[in-house]
Amino acid sequence: MTEKETFTFPTFHERAVPLTDADNARIELTELTRALIRESFVSTASDEDMAAAIEAVRSAVDHVRRATGRDVGAFNSNFMDRSPFMGLMNPLAPPMSARLDADGGEWGSVVCSVTFSEPFEGPPGHVHGGFLAGIFDEILGQAQSLSGRPGMTGKLSISYRAPTPLFTELTLRGWIERIEGRKIFTHATLHSGDTLCCEADGLFISMPEELRHLLQKGRDARSDRDG
Repeated sequence: MTEKETFTFPTFHERAVPLTDADNARIELTELTRALIRESFVSTASDEDMAAAIEAVRSAVDHVRRATGRDVGAFNSNFMDRSPFMGLMNPLAPPMSARLDADGGEWGSVVCSVTFSEPFEGPPGHVHGGFLAGIFDEILGQAQSLSGRPGMTGKLSISYRAPTPLFTELTLRGWIERIEGRKIFTHATLHSGDTLCCEADGLFISMPEELRHLLQKGRDARSDRDG
């Protein structure tokens, strides 16, 4: 492999297995749960309507809790499906969509788009800075793994340049700046249109090969157990 070859990893950049019917059902349930989170946040419904909604939600939660026998599918094999920021199967995620850009720098880059709504509000009409820090950690975590030697976050520094608006498609780009031994130095930007809202520097420490295999083994064992 050459230094400029773009690396991708199953379970991180790519799904290790195709989506099953159970996965697609989970995605649909997640989308509805995400909608419920927003509506419960902004609703001006009456006490009676809220009480009716509570009973309906309680019944749905009880039904899902009691249900067994699903096909595990992609859910336990792919980190990005479960991610709290990108996960199609995680109702906490906005979510973000991501793609790899092989021409974006020496190791390639990761490009993401995301739109935040009211539950993510900090300053009126704008995104809470804590969520922005989280999505930077996410995109830089993807970018650093393009080195072929993925690691863990050692340091994350955020510079907030301008307020980041809600209800607006935001674009993030993350890439590797340099590598020094096990240290992977990364950078990312977040734009609203042409406006630079914030940027981040991340230091990642490449995992020893034996630790990476141990973590993957634990994930595989969980998938086998749950299946």
